[in-house]
Amino acid sequence: MGLLSFILGLAGCDQERIKELEEGVSTEADVRARFGVPEKVWEAGDMASLPMPGAAAEPGARTLEYNRQPAGNVNYMITIGPDGRMTALRQVLTPQNFARVLPGMPMETVRQMLGKPMKVTPYALKRETHYDWRYLNPPNTAMIFTVVFDPDLRVTGTGSVDEESLHPRR
Repeated sequence: MGLLSFILGLAGCDQERIKELEEGVSTEADVRARFGVPEKVWEAGDMASLPMPGAAAEPGARTLEYNRQPAGNVNYMITIGPDGRMTALRQVLTPQNFARVLPGMPMETVRQMLGKPMKVTPYALKRETHYDWRYLNPPNTAMIFTVVFDPDLRVTGTGSVDEESLHPRR
């Protein structure tokens, strides 16, 4: 119960921080003041290979990754345009984004799309590596999205399962 309260509290804090930011007005300094140091900073060239990269691929843009894994169920990508102002704030762990993960896609592209995973599990005998992300399926079903990679770290498959079936409460 304590972990659930922590997760809900974290989500509530994020919502307050998001309300304080406005696209086209807020600066990178405003974003960092509310969210802190990003997990990773992606340059425009990094994001150009994504399906539907949008403002993130604009020359001079930077995308700040704010990861809420493993305890949370969201990952934010906040794009700062070449003028230093926020152009997009996206929660990327969504079924729509998961559908864009396709066989053959390199691991780095998936990482740029979804942010740092909750867990990475290598299966040496199967010659696969699984990346897992925790997310919420509306309205509030805790889910795990898994991407399976081959030895060359290319996507071979994906799937989602509700977290309760993986970790039943006793």
